Amino acid sequence: MGHVILLGDSVFDNARYVPGGPSVIEHTRRALPAGWRATLLAVDGSVASGVRAQLDRLPADATQLVVSVGGNDALGHSALIHNAAAASFAEVLHRLGEICVAFQADYRAMLQALAAKGLPTIVCTVYDAIPGLGLPDLTGLRLFNEVILREAFRAGLSVIDLRLICREAADYASTSPIEPSAQGGGKIARVVARAVAESGGPTAGSRVFA
Repeated sequence: MGHVILLGDSVFDNARYVPGGPSVIEHTRRALPAGWRATLLAVDGSVASGVRAQLDRLPADATQLVVSVGGNDALGHSALIHNAAAASFAEVLHRLGEICVAFQADYRAMLQALAAKGLPTIVCTVYDAIPGLGLPDLTGLRLFNEVILREAFRAGLSVIDLRLICREAADYASTSPIEPSAQGGGKIARVVARAVAESGGPTAGSRVFA
């Protein structure tokens, strides 16, 4: 029997944003095969460097890890996209490149901490169909997702591509449009359940689930 651990941010820790509706962890427990368990260690607001602290609470009988993080890392730089002045396009690209380098270091360090647990691990991209998301934000998210995919494939990990799962406005919570709604959470949970059942062991190689 499997024991799936959800790590990361409010993509998984979304209960407060779906009052009266099932959260992602509730959906996941329903979607998993009979006898399987799921535990939520993700914490709303977390960034990639914070996932290592979540691992301190890892249950001894955990069998698989699923991580969704990166959105808050990107959100922390939104002021640069919207407000910062630049003398040239090259300067803009240079600043964005520095952000990507820093995020890559944090994300790689997180994956190394996960790998040290010796458990099959799946990571998620950052979804980008958020209602009201403008082209500058969308472009910024693409840079973060490129890092996530590169580092996941470098480590031989499978990926749940949330960009292909949460594509409708109704997939996002009315209380906070950057969080999954009950509908979106259900979609995510069903793919999580399929991915943990099909992705194989730590050395099985990368697959993309959507």
